[in-house]
Amino acid sequence: MKHLCYFCYSLLLAISMSRAAESNTIVLDAIGVKNLRIETVEVKETDFEETAFALGRIEEIPENHAVVSSRVSGRVMGLDFKEGETVERGQVLVRVESRQPGNPPPVIELKAPIGGLVVESHIHIGEPVEPDKELLDISDLTEVLAIARVPESQASKLKPGSKAHIRIAALGDQALEGEMIRFGTSADRESGTIDAIFKVANPGLKMRSDMRAEFSIILNKRANVLGIPRAALQGDTAKRFVYVKHFDLANAFIKAPVQVGEMNDRFVEIVSGLLPADEVVTRGAYSLSFAGGGSVSLKEALDAAHGHEHAADGSELTPEKKAEMAAAKNDGKAAASGGGSKIWMYVSGGLFLLLLASLFTKTRVSSNIEPEAL
Repeated sequence: MKHLCYFCYSLLLAISMSRAAESNTIVLDAIGVKNLRIETVEVKETDFEETAFALGRIEEIPENHAVVSSRVSGRVMGLDFKEGETVERGQVLVRVESRQPGNPPPVIELKAPIGGLVVESHIHIGEPVEPDKELLDISDLTEVLAIARVPESQASKLKPGSKAHIRIAALGDQALEGEMIRFGTSADRESGTIDAIFKVANPGLKMRSDMRAEFSIILNKRANVLGIPRAALQGDTAKRFVYVKHFDLANAFIKAPVQVGEMNDRFVEIVSGLLPADEVVTRGAYSLSFAGGGSVSLKEALDAAHGHEHAADGSELTPEKKAEMAAAKNDGKAAASGGGSKIWMYVSGGLFLLLLASLFTKTRVSSNIEPEAL
């Protein structure tokens, strides 16, 4: 029985370790990795930013706005632009027939004072114009203002030159870098906020006035912090984990529990659970949670990768371990065989005793009946 218990304990322990290893290691084939679109990044020590979130809007820079008007009275004879079109500085935009004497009356060409976007037009062909009438508005949108509504309690942490990551829905996931130039001239009493005004480049001229903006304003930086992209972090607040690329096995990923520190809009501080040079899964990390044990067993993948046999839990199958497993197997067989022989011996003995008792009973009954019959 002692040998049998030891064998059972060893077997259960091996099964438990194998299941734990397989449940924490997902092995895919190349097609599975491609279908899940898995991407990884290397874990590095970097400057970690403490940020504050704020909402705001986009506005044009007032100095980059121009108006086109006519110096003489007349009527519009031609328009060489369309509203929403980008024009160059010095480009002819409007032709005005003057009311000055002449046959034909002189035509004055109105040119763009700056290059930029024609944001609004106020005229039509044939319409009369006067010197005090604004004909169209042009705005240079190569740079714009991003205005964040910051709580007054955080204003003390900001100053001209502070940086912010700014996101605009029209630009997708692309984050822009903005630099604070000043505060607004007054605070909002109802919301308890003050405007923090950032200047930001406008790639592709896709940003327009009054667009909604989201800000991650940098309040502080800490050097040499181990961080990963937020997309890599999985699980709930009580049980965080990431998937780490197996250092030796292709297309394999290990579920690793981690302890996290602070988070910002892009990164998560890792307190424990990872080391520099680990590769964590970013894109496809959520899908890996549903991949189960993978399409290939851990043992099969390791056998193919290393060219020799492994244990079910993925550990190296050394000669010593093979001998240990063989001994445990033989002990189990011997224990099972011994136990079976004893049980059969007891059962056979019992049956023999029952047979003897039955014969003895029949003999007594026969001896009692025969005299009466005579």
